[in-house]
Amino acid sequence: MQGPLKGVKVVEIAGIGPAPFGAMLLADMGAEVIRIDPPGKMSAGLGIDAKKDLLNRGRRSISMDLKQPAAVEAALRLIEGADLLLEGFRPGVMERLGLGPDVCLARNPRLVYGRMTGWGQSGPLSQKAGHDINYIALSGALGLIGRKEDRPVFPLNLVGDMGGGGLFLAFGLLCGLTEARTSGKGQVVDTAMLEGAALQIMGVLTMRASGWWQDQRGTNVVDTGSYFYEVYETADGGHMAVGAIEPQFYKALCEGAGLNDEKWQKQMNAGNWDALKKDLADIFLSKTRDEWVAVFDGLDACVSPILALDEVADHPHNAERGVFVERDGFLQVAPAPRFSRTPGELGLPPPSPGEHSADILRDWGFDEAEIDQLLESRAVVSAPKGEN
Repeated sequence: MQGPLKGVKVVEIAGIGPAPFGAMLLADMGAEVIRIDPPGKMSAGLGIDAKKDLLNRGRRSISMDLKQPAAVEAALRLIEGADLLLEGFRPGVMERLGLGPDVCLARNPRLVYGRMTGWGQSGPLSQKAGHDINYIALSGALGLIGRKEDRPVFPLNLVGDMGGGGLFLAFGLLCGLTEARTSGKGQVVDTAMLEGAALQIMGVLTMRASGWWQDQRGTNVVDTGSYFYEVYETADGGHMAVGAIEPQFYKALCEGAGLNDEKWQKQMNAGNWDALKKDLADIFLSKTRDEWVAVFDGLDACVSPILALDEVADHPHNAERGVFVERDGFLQVAPAPRFSRTPGELGLPPPSPGEHSADILRDWGFDEAEIDQLLESRAVVSAPKGEN
């Protein structure tokens, strides 16, 4: 592996959703990430074919039965050689396994120990179950998304799990790593999806503080309230995204869509937005999506086609930059961001649990007798032949 994190060693305790996403980001940038999976053929917690769990790309897998003391001790020896550890269980689970922060930091004082939960390690909800939709509900983010006089719309599991979870976990781990290299001391990174989602509404809070935001969903410039920041259907059932906020972009929108009447001149008069939105919807229905693409091709109007997943890789811009890649028949997103001197790369495909068990132990300092003993006792499990 190459990339800006080459040389960083990471132990990931297998989980689902945000923690694997954070580990994937680290692996994409060159970190050596080993994933401790429970015994079994399926991806941890999801019940799907591990080879199709694309969030697990870029790392090797060792399968351990952490109910066995020998497996816990082997895990601690791996952790002794790691810079970072990440896990995504409810508070207290790692402590019950014998792998809590106190134990791990005693074995490796420089370790940065990343914890990924929905609610955080403390507080009245810390032990309560939840999913992305619950975390973004309490963060304030979910209540902002949706149309006027309609219920809130949840944005898949992007704002909580991925943006507020895995991305913030990776950020926190790298902040901790930077500090540890100065101080020589590790620490615990408490990452909560609730708080990561909440931080993402700072732009809205800025507009609110400035008097540019009304506390009613679907009445503001960027929350479906305005007609110049909206999604419109086209004649062929496609859709166009319009984001012409600034005057110069709005002027280009008017030029492309033929908005010549005087009624279009008072862009920020919110009292006219509903009526103008209906008129603009009719205008977009007069052409197909591709026809509108051609109309706006030479205009800086912030107007774009809304692409389906089977179209994204072929868009000229995405294709030239290689935003999407195909590996083993599966569409994936290439590592990002881009680095000029030490670029990240797409590493190993998603592993079967235990696919690299013996190799990991060997590479991380176990001798052959120890490896044989761990495998024979099934404290460590190797994937059967034919599953590698």
